[in-house]
Amino acid sequence: MMMALTALSIDAMLPALPKISSDLGATNPNDRQLIISLIFLGQAVGQLFFGPLSDKTGRKPAIFAGYAMFILGSLFSVFSTNFSAMLVGRALQGIGISAPRAVSMALVRDRLEGRRMAQVMSFASTIFILVPMIAPSIGQGILSFAGWRGIFGSFIVFALITVVWFALRVPETLALEKRRPFSAKQIIDSTVEVVSIRATLGYTLILGLVQGVFLGYLNSSQQIFQEQYGLGSLFPLYFAVISLSLGMASLANTHLVMRYGMEKLARWALRGIFALAILFLVVATVYAGQPPLWSLMAYLMTSFFCIGLLFGNMNALAMQPLGHLAGVGAAIVGSLSTLISTLLGTVIGQSYNGTILPLVIGMALLTGVSIFIIRWATSSK
Repeated sequence: MMMALTALSIDAMLPALPKISSDLGATNPNDRQLIISLIFLGQAVGQLFFGPLSDKTGRKPAIFAGYAMFILGSLFSVFSTNFSAMLVGRALQGIGISAPRAVSMALVRDRLEGRRMAQVMSFASTIFILVPMIAPSIGQGILSFAGWRGIFGSFIVFALITVVWFALRVPETLALEKRRPFSAKQIIDSTVEVVSIRATLGYTLILGLVQGVFLGYLNSSQQIFQEQYGLGSLFPLYFAVISLSLGMASLANTHLVMRYGMEKLARWALRGIFALAILFLVVATVYAGQPPLWSLMAYLMTSFFCIGLLFGNMNALAMQPLGHLAGVGAAIVGSLSTLISTLLGTVIGQSYNGTILPLVIGMALLTGVSIFIIRWATSSK
C-alpha cells in the first residue's frame, strides 16, 4: 500500500490536469504534464537521501520522515495559487514518497533473495499497478464534488492511514549490528561500488528505460484519450483497462518467475515490446498518427503486459548482488532509474503533437536499446 501511494499520487491527478493548468495559469497544453514529471524528479532526488538514511537509522524512521515530507508537499499543493507553487508541492511530494518507495525494496531485500524476492516484489508491483485502475475514477469523482484541491486532501488521508498501519504491523528489519554510517563519503563510496557491478548497472539502466516508456505514456495519456480520441469522462475506464494488463502481468510473474527465472522472462518481454512497437509504428503511420481506437488499445494492452513482466524482475535482478548494501543500493538503483525515466518520459510527453507517433517511436527506441544493454549486462556470465 505504501508503494501504491505513489501510483495514487500520480494517476488520481490525470482527470484534473486540464482544470489545474487552467486555474493556475499554465499556457502551453503540454505544461500540464510537468505535474506528473515533477513527482518523479522528486523521487530521483529523495531516494539518494532516504535510502542511506535507512541504513543508519533503520527502515522505519526513514519511512516516517518521508511520509512527513509527502504530507507537507500535499499541503503545499492544496494551497497553491500559481502553477510554479503547484510544481514545488509536487516535487516535495516526490521527495517524500521516495522513502516508502525505495526503503520498501530494502525492507524486502533484508528478508529475502533470489526468485522468492522477485516473487514478493512482483506481488507488491501488482498492487502498485492495480491502483491506477481505480485512481483516475477516484480522482474524477472527487473532482466533481470537491474540486482538484480535494484530490490532494485525499492523498493526506490515505498517507495517514497507511503510515499508521505500517507503524503498527511491520517490524524493523535492519538489525543494529548491520547499520552503517550516514555521510556523503559513504554515499559516494557505495555509489561507486554499486555502479561497478555490471549486472546491477545494466539492469538499472534497463529499468530506467522501461520506466521512461511508462512515464511517457502517463504524461500524454490524458491528452491522447480525452482530447485526441475525444473520450472525455470515459478516460478513466480506458486507462483502467490498460492498467489491468499491467496488473495481470505482474501477478502472472509471481508464478512464471519461479518456473522460468528472471533473466529469461526479461529477455522475452523486451523482445516482445520492441517487435510490437515496430509493427504498430507502421500501422500508426498509415493512419497519420491516429489509428483506430481498438487497435491502439490492443497494442497498449499487449505491450504493457510485457512491461508488467519487467518491473518486478528488473528490480530484483538489479538488487540481487546488493544484499550487503540493501538500503543505499535500493536508493541508487531507484534514483538512477527514476532520473533516467523522468528525463526520457518527459521528452516523450513533451513531444506529443496530437498523434500517438512520439509515444510509439519512444517505445521502439527505448526497448531496442534495452535489448543491447541486457546482452552487455550478462556477457560476463
